[in-house]
Amino acid sequence: MTDKTKAKKYYGQNFLTNKAVPERIVRESGVTSSHGVLEIGPGRGILTEFLALIAKKVVAVEIDSELIPFLWEKFSGFENVEIAEGDILKTDIQKLIDEHFTGMPLSVCANIPYYITSPIILKLIAGNYSFDTVTVMVQKEVARRLCAKKKSSEYSSLTVLCDYYATVKKLFDVPAGNFLPKPKVDSAVIRFDIRKAPPVSPKDIDLFFRVIRLGFSHRRKTLVNCLVSSDFPFSKDEILIALALSGFSSNIRGEEMDIYDFEKFVSGLYKFK
Repeated sequence: MTDKTKAKKYYGQNFLTNKAVPERIVRESGVTSSHGVLEIGPGRGILTEFLALIAKKVVAVEIDSELIPFLWEKFSGFENVEIAEGDILKTDIQKLIDEHFTGMPLSVCANIPYYITSPIILKLIAGNYSFDTVTVMVQKEVARRLCAKKKSSEYSSLTVLCDYYATVKKLFDVPAGNFLPKPKVDSAVIRFDIRKAPPVSPKDIDLFFRVIRLGFSHRRKTLVNCLVSSDFPFSKDEILIALALSGFSSNIRGEEMDIYDFEKFVSGLYKFK
């Protein structure tokens, strides 16, 4: 291992060292021999190895330019592996799909840096990219949030937003000792099965998402107070009437509502639009 292939703190890198972990990720990801797989953050390629043995095609996008030559050399004998340098948040994913995965069912596998977990997940599951599954390693605490039920302390706007696009399942925990350098927290692997159609059909999707985000902006406040304390285009009286029409208490909080509750409330609000 050279200095160039060592984990870099500014990229949030923690490299897997236990091969049993990536092997299980691939096994439980839903990837088959017909799949094209987008891998994000291959690092030193431990997960890429197992993906290459199963998938029809693997494109691994790595932000660390110093790892690219190492990965090119490591996978030079694999005709089904492409290594691409880039920041996935700035990458034109649809263009990448069109260039490399024509006619294939698609999946994503990724070991996501903790500091950009939410933006990457939302880009992948909300981008209409025709992925079957998105399997990612995240901080264990984030995994609990993503899989939480309403009224629990981990339940958040991210939980509800992800539920609109996918069903979420925690696959298994990954203790910190499986990485180098060892992170301060444990991780978990979760899988998003992308929905063919969302579970609700709000009349105003932008309003729907805005209410969800604002509803969790102050956890101790009621939904009414969260909305009226922001630049929200409805009056307090209209919000209270919409809650009553939808069968909810005026004291309900965002964390007490699931995606169906939010859709019902927004339908009530829409009458005042």
